[in-house]
Amino acid sequence: MELPRTLGQLRETGYRPRSVKRELRENLIAKLRAGETVFPGIVGFDRTVVPQIQNAILSGHDFILLGLRGQAKTRILRSLSALLDEAVPAIEGSPLNEDPLAPITSGARKRVAEEGDDLPLAWIRSEDRYREKLATPDVTIADLIGDIDPIKAATRKLTLDDPEVIHYGIIPRTNRGIFAINELPDLQARIQVGLLNILEEGDVQIRGFPVRLALDVALVFSANPEDYTNRGNIITPLRDRISSQILTHYPRTVEESMRITEQEAWRERDGEIEVTVPEYLRLAVEEVAFRARESELVDQNSGVSARMTISLFENLLSNAERRALAHGQATSVARVSDLNTAISAITGKVELVYEGEREGARNVAVSLVGQAVKTVFDQRLAPACKPAPGGSEDTECQPILGWFSNKRTVDLADDLADAELYEKLKGIPSLELVAGKYLDPDGEAETAAAMEFVLEGLHQSALLSKEHVVGGRVYRDTFEEMVRSFNT
Repeated sequence: MELPRTLGQLRETGYRPRSVKRELRENLIAKLRAGETVFPGIVGFDRTVVPQIQNAILSGHDFILLGLRGQAKTRILRSLSALLDEAVPAIEGSPLNEDPLAPITSGARKRVAEEGDDLPLAWIRSEDRYREKLATPDVTIADLIGDIDPIKAATRKLTLDDPEVIHYGIIPRTNRGIFAINELPDLQARIQVGLLNILEEGDVQIRGFPVRLALDVALVFSANPEDYTNRGNIITPLRDRISSQILTHYPRTVEESMRITEQEAWRERDGEIEVTVPEYLRLAVEEVAFRARESELVDQNSGVSARMTISLFENLLSNAERRALAHGQATSVARVSDLNTAISAITGKVELVYEGEREGARNVAVSLVGQAVKTVFDQRLAPACKPAPGGSEDTECQPILGWFSNKRTVDLADDLADAELYEKLKGIPSLELVAGKYLDPDGEAETAAAMEFVLEGLHQSALLSKEHVVGGRVYRDTFEEMVRSFNT
């Protein structure tokens, strides 16, 4: 269907103006009735955050999302444009996207009166009706609302209090759309004051000249909870005018976290190397974030972004891919050693408290990976390697530990080919049996990776010792390591 190109053609369609908040409400109602997913790609918020956002939209509220970094706040705000009409008519040439049947500036009203049904129209797509601004200390009122343009005044021979000489800021230019401000508390207090009337009455004042603009804008915000609730960062009248305050959160379960990582990570590369990531290693990747969010060395007020596990997973894939390229293999299986090599994705994404800084970012990252591996090891292999309370001390892992107790060691380089790793580990009694029974590998390469994971899990459980060397590590008996430390 061809869209009307003049005001007269638009009137023939029976078009009636409606506010952007009513548009959001009615389109949300239609999606809910149809059983459609309102916010596709948002994982873990179905019963917590999403219902509150829907309530705010149904109530016609401006709202703010409060959450730590990496909690999909910006993604949610940007997805709101999907609730807008596919396209809406506007007066062609209007900087404020004015509705031809409800113009808000004197210049637009004059054009409607003079040109009548011949007034040309432009159609604005939904994605062009969402705009956002990152709040920084250098943001000015002119950026958000506008300023007087003396050149325009001189050229058109107009007085400075004439609305026609205003150069409008980004908020008026988002008229009939959604405007988002990220990290609201970073906006200076005097700039926050400029938002008050826009939120409540639609009035703006530029350089002392009162300008009445019936702006039609849905305002949404995001902020860190600590910054938002800290007195002085947000002026009280502004907080009072934001009708709904919605708290976001990190994934509540490892399964939800895995879904986010799978969805966001760059996994499908160019197809030259096929990398398999065993499930237990996928769990370990997500557990790194969970352990970091409980660590006393990590600043919990800053949070641990979901982007950390995404980057960690991508680095894990890349290390396995690099190893396959070096050996001319078409396939590769990710290993626990790849996880340790990928810690550059952790060190730059966690803020440390003083004690953590003293430990060092790398040491903290290595510790978090170790804790994650131990968590998964305990979940999968506790029956095999830990004696039951009150039962026999013998376990399925006992032959493995016994082999090391005879002063044997295993030296594993990070860049070993799959077949080389398997050859180094297959001679350890019960190791392949335990790995096959509890980690369910498929094929020699996955079996080698599973056996390596068992050794690392035994180390993290303090049942084996490990010495880091350049490009690899050496596993040995714990008691032998103690003796060696006494002798050095």
